[in-house]
Parts: sequence; structure tokens; C-alpha cells
Amino acid sequence: MRYRDVPGPSGAANAAVRVLERDRLAPGIVSVALSVWSARVHGTERRWKRWEAEFTCPCCGEGWSRGKLQQTLFMLPPRAAAELRSLVDHLDEVLIGRTHHEPVADPELGWWHRRC
Repeated sequence: MRYRDVPGPSGAANAAVRVLERDRLAPGIVSVALSVWSARVHGTERRWKRWEAEFTCPCCGEGWSRGKLQQTLFMLPPRAAAELRSLVDHLDEVLIGRTHHEPVADPELGWWHRRC
């Protein structure tokens, strides 16, 4: 896997993402998580790109991506986290507008797993 810039945030924010990926995550995972989460939110039926498929398997689906983004937001420095959070928040708003709460879902799961 290679490092990939997250589309949207500044160069400084992407540099912080690269440091985090190098030290604590995997190269390119944040960009892949954002791409996979966007596809999930928008209901896009598409084949995974080769670099996305390394992280996305049929048994796990796309649910891992929002969790990875949440983890990333907590680990990034505040300014870089704010830039990434604006992208994630926009996608979350789209998902909330397109789905509803699943009342029988496990309350221990992240809120994004409790939407249908």
C-alpha cells in the first residue's frame, strides 16, 4: 500500500495524516476509509478499486470505514482533525438524511451501524 492524499484537506493536514498513518495506522488507510464511507453514504454500487479492496472485504463490508475515520479524528492534531471532520460531518449528514434509526440494533455499536 502507498500513501494517498485525502482529497480536500490542506497540505498540512495531509502531512499530519501521513505521519499518523506511518506511526500508528497503515499507509493510505484514511483516504481509502473516506472513499469507502462516501460510497456507502451515497449508495454507490461500484467495484472496489484495487487499493481500496486491500482494506474492504465481502465479510466486513463498508462498516469499518466510518470507525476508522472516527479513530483517525481522535488521533490527529486539532487543526488537521477539524479539516477532516468537516468532510466526515458532511457525509454523516447525507447518511442521516437518507436513513433512519434501527431501533433493534445493538446499542454498543457506533451510531452509523444503527442506521438503515
